[in-house]
Amino acid sequence: MNSRAFTLSFAIALIAMFMAYSYIESMESTFLEKYGNPQPVVVAKVDIKELELIDDTKVRVENVPEQFRQPGHVKKIEEIYNTVATTPIKAGEQITKPRVTYPGARTGLSNQVSIGRRAYAINVTANQAVSKLIKPGDRVDVISTIAYAPGQLDKIKVKTVLQDSLVLSTGYNITNSLPVVGLQRNEEIKKLNLNTYTDYNTVTLELTPSEIQQVIFLNNIGASLHLSLRNNDDKSIERLPATKLFDVLGEDAPAAKQFYSEKETQQRQRRGM
Repeated sequence: MNSRAFTLSFAIALIAMFMAYSYIESMESTFLEKYGNPQPVVVAKVDIKELELIDDTKVRVENVPEQFRQPGHVKKIEEIYNTVATTPIKAGEQITKPRVTYPGARTGLSNQVSIGRRAYAINVTANQAVSKLIKPGDRVDVISTIAYAPGQLDKIKVKTVLQDSLVLSTGYNITNSLPVVGLQRNEEIKKLNLNTYTDYNTVTLELTPSEIQQVIFLNNIGASLHLSLRNNDDKSIERLPATKLFDVLGEDAPAAKQFYSEKETQQRQRRGM
């Protein structure tokens, strides 16, 4: 190998690298002079929906040229703890103060109730609410057990009283996962994992005023209410008759009817004595 040629090639390579480095340095200086030094801004790490709670899992800090900072930009994540997006924010977009707010009256549950409908809460247990797997945004049917005469099985009916009702909230967790009750503007909201929040005893439904009257009536007569979860795309309304004891017994229904018929006859005879 020709050592002189190698040395010459190496020298040329070094000169080229130096020139490239100088060019990059020159362009960087020009860029910084034109657009300013990099400054920290908070940007969305993921797509953030309207009325969605903002925490440090959804945002990050990036450095951008000073001229590229948007009006109302935020420099530190701490500045937007416990805030809510007022508009959808795409991943990579800067978080600006006009696009966030704190939970309040305008971001609460009333803002999500459709005009002409009302929000009404129903007390539930795990057995009544699909093991509490129901979440805001789901749609449910409401089934009631109604006893015409307490203690008489043949006088009990199970009836689907409401169908395709929207779930507005489960406990304090409301649609769009926005907490507004019982939480203060501090670390409480940041620490709350809304996606797994299942510790609730009430489910709030969006109902018509007439439907609410029906539910209140059933509550007042001691009828139990159960929720059944349905597919959100299933809008079918079934015409379902009430289920009675004899419907469940099937082939044993005639014997049961005979038994209760004789029982009623005996009771009438006693009353006539």
